[in-house]
Amino acid sequence: MHLLNRLFDIEARESTVGRELRGGVATFLTMAYILVANPAILAQAGVPQDSAVACTALAAGLCCLLMGLWANFPMALASGMGLNAFVAFELTKATGSWQAAMGLVVLDGLLILLLVLVGVRQAMLRAIPVDLRRAIAAGIGLFIALIGLVNAGIVERFPLDGGPPLKAGSFQEPNVLLAVIGLLLTSALLIRRTPGAILIGIVGTTLCGFGYDALAGTRHFLPESTTGYAPPSFEAAFQARPLEVLRLQYLPLLLALVMVDFFDTLGTVTALASQGGLTDKAGNVPRLRSVLLVDSLSAAIGGTLGASSVTSYIESAAGVAEGARTGLHSVVVGLLFLVAIPLAPYLTLVPAAAVAPALILVGFMMSESLAHIRFSEIDVGIPAFLTLVLIPLSYSIAHGIGAGFVSFVALKLLSGKVREVHPVMAVAAALFVAYFATGQ
Repeated sequence: MHLLNRLFDIEARESTVGRELRGGVATFLTMAYILVANPAILAQAGVPQDSAVACTALAAGLCCLLMGLWANFPMALASGMGLNAFVAFELTKATGSWQAAMGLVVLDGLLILLLVLVGVRQAMLRAIPVDLRRAIAAGIGLFIALIGLVNAGIVERFPLDGGPPLKAGSFQEPNVLLAVIGLLLTSALLIRRTPGAILIGIVGTTLCGFGYDALAGTRHFLPESTTGYAPPSFEAAFQARPLEVLRLQYLPLLLALVMVDFFDTLGTVTALASQGGLTDKAGNVPRLRSVLLVDSLSAAIGGTLGASSVTSYIESAAGVAEGARTGLHSVVVGLLFLVAIPLAPYLTLVPAAAVAPALILVGFMMSESLAHIRFSEIDVGIPAFLTLVLIPLSYSIAHGIGAGFVSFVALKLLSGKVREVHPVMAVAAALFVAYFATGQ
């Protein structure tokens, strides 16, 4: 105990080893759904799903250990929702392979690391209007919810023969009914503030699916075989090809990825530090540079291991609420993710209809920032609206962000408010214009 106290400065932060352990378990339970949700999304890009589970757990475990041991901050990390959708539905299509897409993720992490080292990350944060940041977060939330609705069969793609692009699915289908049950179950758990609500919802919905098959004598959800599972596979690790995407044509995509990846951590760190009373008298977060360095390295680690970009999780607030104040909390979360690796082959048994409610509700939670967008300020409200609707409707995070940036700069110029455009925004908008001009 004395060693832990000295290593993590537990007493000085008015915590105990017991609180840190309880906090770590609470945080793990609230974010463990990523072990199912991330592989389900990456599989649509061609990443082997069984390997994606093991690599997701490994990447989260290593990055949480880094955060705890290096930065000594109670914040856990794992593959980011939204970022994984960007990799699966945007980067893979643009680059031609998921390996090249992971290469862009590695470059993203290294670029953000450089920005931290030279001290410009906060300056870049100030360049993007807050309403656009909120629209990006909410738009990605809607995108993830749409993916969940499609995976559940609640919404179906319609053949482009004059009909609508999307239509309602049939509620007579077992997978749709299972997803609806899962959505109601998980929502009820969230309303009751049950720890690990999303994870419990996934497990409960999976069991409902298996029970339906057992009673009906069908194979809608049960696997064909429940024996002979191989050990966890790390086939997806070290397949990233960063050199392959070191081309000018991919610069706008890299920029979009940086924008998506860039802003979450500062907001998460600020929120957790405020909740846990970890700021100094001036409101600054101690060891902020170390926290940002770990976060940047984590993005590169996630790409290298084929798990998409690893980023900081606001779900860490569950651990802070339990009294966690130090990096021991993050170490506990990391060890639990590593312990989960042997379970990887069994997690692939979870049906898509059981994961879909988690995606829908994560999208709902990410869309919370929509309520704070100032739509009454038209010169900002219109770009925010375009960002918000085009991310899900175009099935492209890059196009949504680009539309928001370009329209923001254009409207400021046309309304004579040139001085309100930060140079970084002007450069970003110009790059997106060039990107769109290529026919992307």
